[in-house]
Amino acid sequence: ENNPRYCMGVGYPVDLVVCVALGVDMFDCVYPARTARFGVALSDEGNIQLKQTKHREDLSPIERDCGCTTCRRFTRAYLHTIVAKEQTGARLVTCHNIAYMMRLMRRVRHAVAQDEYPAFIKSFFAKQYPKGDYPGWCVDALAAVGVQLNPPAAGAGRASEAAPD
Repeated sequence: ENNPRYCMGVGYPVDLVVCVALGVDMFDCVYPARTARFGVALSDEGNIQLKQTKHREDLSPIERDCGCTTCRRFTRAYLHTIVAKEQTGARLVTCHNIAYMMRLMRRVRHAVAQDEYPAFIKSFFAKQYPKGDYPGWCVDALAAVGVQLNPPAAGAGRASEAAPD
């Protein structure tokens, strides 16, 4: 009963937040590095597809408040230019993604220690899914441990899972 609970292969940020609520203590996954190879950077606002042309002239870092080496030294525009062509791009995005996951789990541990985890979950999900279109499995899993996500905004949400009239 007092042993740590280990969940192997789970690595999406949303999955980690939900699994901690379900009692998981440790994770092991290649997701931050694997997704970086496809030019995807992790953030609280969801995945950032650095290969998209909208980043071609974006002089901001991946995340403004991130202190990782990648965010301190390189712009989205630069990463956009190299991420599909050079292995260096994948490495730089991997560094950011690992730093992001470390910061996320640090915030998770702090919220748990301060007995503020339900509020953290709600805030995290509101940033990840600003339209309130939370994955049904997340809503159900969190409800099972007493965490109710706010209902989706009007016109958004779990329409695909709605019961027929």
